[in-house]
Amino acid sequence: MKTKKLKNYLCLFIPIIVLLIISLANMYIVGINNSIYKSYFSKQLIWFILGFIGMLLIKFIKPRTFFRFSKYLYFFNIFLLILVLFVGKTVNGSRAWFDFYFFSFQPSELMKFTLTLYLAEILSKEHEHSFKAELKFLLKAFFITLIPSLFVFLEPDTGAIIIYFLIMLGVIMVFRINKWWYIVISIFIVLFIGAFGYLYYFNKDILVKLFGTSFFYRIDRILTFVNKDSFQLDRALIAIGTSGILSTKHFIYIPEAPTDFIIALSISNLGIVSFIVILLSFLSLDIYFLKQLFKSQEQKYKMFGAGFLMMFIFAQIQNIGMNLGLFPIIGLPLPFVSYGGTNIIVYFMFLGILANQKNF
Repeated sequence: MKTKKLKNYLCLFIPIIVLLIISLANMYIVGINNSIYKSYFSKQLIWFILGFIGMLLIKFIKPRTFFRFSKYLYFFNIFLLILVLFVGKTVNGSRAWFDFYFFSFQPSELMKFTLTLYLAEILSKEHEHSFKAELKFLLKAFFITLIPSLFVFLEPDTGAIIIYFLIMLGVIMVFRINKWWYIVISIFIVLFIGAFGYLYYFNKDILVKLFGTSFFYRIDRILTFVNKDSFQLDRALIAIGTSGILSTKHFIYIPEAPTDFIIALSISNLGIVSFIVILLSFLSLDIYFLKQLFKSQEQKYKMFGAGFLMMFIFAQIQNIGMNLGLFPIIGLPLPFVSYGGTNIIVYFMFLGILANQKNF
C-alpha cells in the first residue's frame, strides 16, 4: 500500500518539479537580459516555497475542513472581489490586484479555488434526476458561478470568467445531467455569441454603451489575433522562429514574456527541447489526474477534481495556443511555469486537496 502511494506521489510531483525548474531557469535568464525582470527569479522561488507550504498546511488541516467552510471562503472571496474594485492596483487596464509593497495578491485567482470547493460541496448533495431537480441543479450552479463572474467582469478579466464557467461545466459533467440540457445550453451559447458578434461588427457604439470602452478594448484586442495584428504575438513568433534545439543566438524582447508568453520565452531561452519537455510534463499530469478522477468514489471529490481538470487542461491549451498564434490572447498564465504568486499558490492549494484524500 505504501509503495503504491509513493508511486502516485512520484507520478504527480516529478513532472511538477520539472516544470518548476524550467520556470526558474527562464526567470533567471530573463532577469539577466532585462533589468525589469531582475527580481523575478527570487520572487518566483518564494512563490514555489509558499505554494509547497500551503499544500502541506492543507494536508495538516485536512481537506474536508475546507469543504465544510467552503461557503464562508466563497463569500469572503466575493467580498475581496468587490473591495479590489475600489482599492485595487490597476495593471494593463485591469483593476484586479491588492498591492502590498513586497507582493501583489489577485482575488480573482483565489476564486478559482473557492468556487470549485463551494460548487463541489453544494452540488454533491443533489442526487435526484427529474426535470425539475436537474433544472434546479443547473440554476444553482449557474448563479454560484455568475456572481463572482460579474465582479471580475468589472475589473475586467476575461480569462478568469471563462475559467469559472469551465469549472462549473466540469462539476456538471460529473452529475451527468440529461444530454438534452447540453443541447439547450449550446443553443443559448451560440445565440449569445451570435448577438455579441453582430453588435461587435455592425453596431460597436451599442456594445460600448452596454459594456464600456475598457471591456470593448479587451474584446477588440482578443479578436485581433484573427488578423495576427499583435505586437506581442509578432515578437513571440519571431523568438520561436529564430530558436534552435537548445537555445537562440540572441535575446528578443517579448512584452509580458514571463507571464502570458512564457512558452515563447522558454523556447527563446532554452530551445525547442524545453517546449517538448513542457508538453510531456503536462501530458503526464493530465493522464495522472484523469486516472485518479475515474478512481475517485466520493462525489464531492470527483466534482472538485473534474472542475480542476477542466481549468488545468484549458489553461495549458489556451496559453500554448496563444503563444503559437492559434488562439486569442486572453491573459491566461501557464500552470507552474508562468510567473505569478497568486496563480502558483492557488494551483498548489488544488494539489493539497487532490493529493490528500483517500480515493483520489
